[in-house]
Amino acid sequence: METREHRLKRLKIRAWRRGTKEMDLIFGSFVNRKLEELDAAELDSLEALMAENDTDIYPWFTGQSKVPPAHREILQKIQGEIKLF
Repeated sequence: METREHRLKRLKIRAWRRGTKEMDLIFGSFVNRKLEELDAAELDSLEALMAENDTDIYPWFTGQSKVPPAHREILQKIQGEIKLF
């Protein structure tokens, strides 16, 4: 079983190596600020969101497309921390 410490390290690496610079900055900045504060359920939500394609996620962040209900709560948490505009 993966320890919390190992999971956090894995998520930090994954957040900064997304494939698009915009998503690196969004996820990377968020995990640098808030990852340690997230509980297990929030980590699950973050991981599920990060499993999506960057080309789908970015329009959710910018309001160009509707956020799927499964990702709404964690996305709002990230948006509260990361100011895009």
